[in-house]
Amino acid sequence: MSVQQLSEQEQIRREKLQKLKEAGINPYPPELFPVSHYSADIKKSFTEETKEQFEQVHVAGRIMSINDKGKVFFIKIQDNQGIFQLYVKRDELYPGEDKSLWDVLVKHGLDLGDFIGATGYVFITKTGETSLHTQSLTLLAKSLKPLPVVKRDEEGNVFDEVTDPEFKYRQRYADLVINPSVRDTFVKRTKLMNSIREFLNQQGALEVDTPVLQAIPGGAAARPFVTHHNALDVPFYLRIANELYLKRLIVGGFDWVYEFSRNFRNEGMDRTHNPEFTVLEFYVAYKDYFWMMETTEQLLEKAALDVNGTTDATIGDPSTSLRKISFKAPFARVSIYDAIKEHTGFDVSEMNEEGLKEVCGKLGIHVDKTMGKGKLIDEIFGEKCEHHYIQPTFIIDYPIEMSPLTKKHRSKEGLVERFELMVNGKEVANAYSELNDPIEQRERFEEQAKLMERGDEEAMYIDYDFLRALEYGMPPTSGIGFGIDRLVMMLTNSPSIQDVLFFPQMRPEKFD
Repeated sequence: MSVQQLSEQEQIRREKLQKLKEAGINPYPPELFPVSHYSADIKKSFTEETKEQFEQVHVAGRIMSINDKGKVFFIKIQDNQGIFQLYVKRDELYPGEDKSLWDVLVKHGLDLGDFIGATGYVFITKTGETSLHTQSLTLLAKSLKPLPVVKRDEEGNVFDEVTDPEFKYRQRYADLVINPSVRDTFVKRTKLMNSIREFLNQQGALEVDTPVLQAIPGGAAARPFVTHHNALDVPFYLRIANELYLKRLIVGGFDWVYEFSRNFRNEGMDRTHNPEFTVLEFYVAYKDYFWMMETTEQLLEKAALDVNGTTDATIGDPSTSLRKISFKAPFARVSIYDAIKEHTGFDVSEMNEEGLKEVCGKLGIHVDKTMGKGKLIDEIFGEKCEHHYIQPTFIIDYPIEMSPLTKKHRSKEGLVERFELMVNGKEVANAYSELNDPIEQRERFEEQAKLMERGDEEAMYIDYDFLRALEYGMPPTSGIGFGIDRLVMMLTNSPSIQDVLFFPQMRPEKFD
């Protein structure tokens, strides 16, 4: 970036940087700063009775406000826990006759956004604010770009957060600094994943890692990203799912495995879809989809409590409409055919492909020649039914054409033992009684290959190594995949998936 492209403030900060260097102050010192305390801990623990414990305190953080009172500065810094005030007195910081460093560093050298470290003792000001009486101050990193200005109350709470998505998603590092609620969202995301890990680990599950680069993009119906492996001179795919690798581990003798997986699908982007996303999948030997429904209820009830302290989640815009969603078990169960009949008036349970296309036409649903029976039913449910299921609901017993990896239903001809969990009108989990018959699995894959020949880019590839694994024998197994990003959206009342991803995909910026 040339000088001509810099804003006036950016030019002034660079001039300050040069003056600091000329005064012998390193604006980016290499030494560690020995942080001993954090803001929230100090505010919580400091009293007249405990003040002896706070006579030699080292704090550090980013400058969020500067109040210049001449020979005294009140500087508020933001650390990992919140906002904390420094009381900085010129004659105490520089007691001699020479005040030049005060002028260069404190009076004229500091800006909002700079990182500083301070040492001193904790006291309470006349206005009742717990503060650090600063005895030494160190510049730790000079900020050359000003942060966007937001309004804060006396406690430092922001009440006019920056909402511009172009800024928030491209410059998440700055968004996190000025918008505290954004930080809270990502803390809750980690709490959710920790809660799930705790639940699974306590049940005896084993966390594993499986390949991201795959020769066959299997385990789901989706369009993959393709790349090229130079050393092997063959195409590889970014995984669309980790299902088939986890099942291989069940074949290998592990009874319960799980993985938090980064998956990639070369498809559309909207408020609930990102091309890179996080999924939890786990597979358990000797179980079926009824067991999996009960386990899902237990897992999500615990997760909601761990994240928010309640099984209820509040979703929506407070200025328009809010709805409460309860993750308290048990959840409702509705078959997909019953759901379609209830919300469209059509009984599609006995229809063939042509009949389904006719229904789609009557419902105003676009179809094309690549769509088979399973895709048509999926379109009808997605367009006309899905959004009705606000409270957690298991949509169960799918047609066999929609589920090439799922075991046939034990009592209902033409169906499979599968459920999708709908919450707030969106799918957040998908589970099966897993197909473990290698001969039938081969036939299902071959049907998918025919759909691919018709032009269906989301049809599954035939994974011959997975078929070989099944031929060694896989015990009865139930498996599930959870959309972690969508769960975080619901538990943090975030309207867009981009709000719960640190760095969502965007069209690349152009820099001069």
